[in-house]
Amino acid sequence: MNKDLTEGRPERVLWNFCLPLFGSVIFQQLYNIADSFVAGKFINENALAAVGNSYEITLIFLAFGFGCNIGCSVIVSKLFGGGRYSELKTAVKTALIASSVLCAFLMLFGGIFCGSLLKLIRTPDDVFYDSKLYLEIYILGLPTVFFYNIATGIFSALGDSKTPFFFLAASSTSNIAMDILFVKSFDMGVAGVAWATLICQSISCVLSLIFVFRRLSQIHSDKKSPAFSWTAFKEISSIAVPSILQQSFISVGNVVIQSVINGFGPGVMAGYSASVKLNNLVITSFTTIGNGISNYTAQNLGAGKLGRIKDGFAAGLKMMWFICLPLMLLYVTAGKPLVGIFMNTPSADAVGSGVIFLRILAPFYFIISAKLVADGILRGAAMMKQFMIGTFTDLMLRVILAFALSRIFKSSVGIWCAWPIGWTISMVISVIFYRRGKWMQAQK
Repeated sequence: MNKDLTEGRPERVLWNFCLPLFGSVIFQQLYNIADSFVAGKFINENALAAVGNSYEITLIFLAFGFGCNIGCSVIVSKLFGGGRYSELKTAVKTALIASSVLCAFLMLFGGIFCGSLLKLIRTPDDVFYDSKLYLEIYILGLPTVFFYNIATGIFSALGDSKTPFFFLAASSTSNIAMDILFVKSFDMGVAGVAWATLICQSISCVLSLIFVFRRLSQIHSDKKSPAFSWTAFKEISSIAVPSILQQSFISVGNVVIQSVINGFGPGVMAGYSASVKLNNLVITSFTTIGNGISNYTAQNLGAGKLGRIKDGFAAGLKMMWFICLPLMLLYVTAGKPLVGIFMNTPSADAVGSGVIFLRILAPFYFIISAKLVADGILRGAAMMKQFMIGTFTDLMLRVILAFALSRIFKSSVGIWCAWPIGWTISMVISVIFYRRGKWMQAQK
């Protein structure tokens, strides 16, 4: 069901809209958590390290799908809020065509340079084969990643966050069962983990596209919508390209950090692989809520209701902090059993590094959540220059400090400390830019 985000009390509107998004990202993260869980529990610690090692590279490819999602979603939200339905349909078709071309290029690139990327991050020999195998199968499934992201972006733009939630819930639950079946019953090893994920994502992608086209057919426009528009392409690209660059550089930064982590051996790699999945569950949840705030901002800008954006910031921040508190307490107090979920007989290095990682980062979830609320508004308002400045500040600080502090501390603890410093400084920058927005002077 399509929903107008320009009417109703902002706090209630955002809660109703963002909660299914939060649920969706929980199930989305179950894909990655299930892969790591099955690899660690039913194969061995090296398999867990291989999945975690490959995961940092898959995030680079995922960054492109995420950028297409945001670019399409923000523009479609603005057109939907302004009642420009013919242009809306053209924007959707344009996004699908452009994404297909981009996806084909990335599949070619990934197929050729898969092994080189793993060598670039100093993947140890004892996990190289499994890492390469997992990554190759993931690259085969890139079309499902791209088209699913476009579909969920369209649903969000139309104010519907519940439909993709139902697809993800069914798909990710099935993925857990298929992971165990392929690995334990069919003895397929890391390949079984990768194939199970690809199959489940493909089914979810196809169903999402079917429902998107059905939903669009119910939106009536007064004129025929062209299949492609350069104007729509430029508008989508103006949001998508900075978002892709943001996510890509963050992923590249994480890959660089992964190369530093790899220097401390398979034990620390496995501990990081487990704990970073738990951390990404939180950060991706906050990012997804931030995307919902972008849709809210874009719809209200399209409708000319600037005064509602300030209320949206306050409501979004309250929502984030409500979610922050229990997760922070859980990670600080129960880090050891949470990390242990992913391994049968973990080494002391694996458990110790994973627990310390969570205890250092978790208290700063309140900081990063405030940044992501501000970023959501900046992106929804197409203030991409300001958005990029805050993001790149965080990235550069984390990469530089990971190298510097790891040498000062002579342990992985120095790497973990880079996250909170980068988050804090970039949060201040993003909030300053938000407070300079035109909505700060608008009447409700």
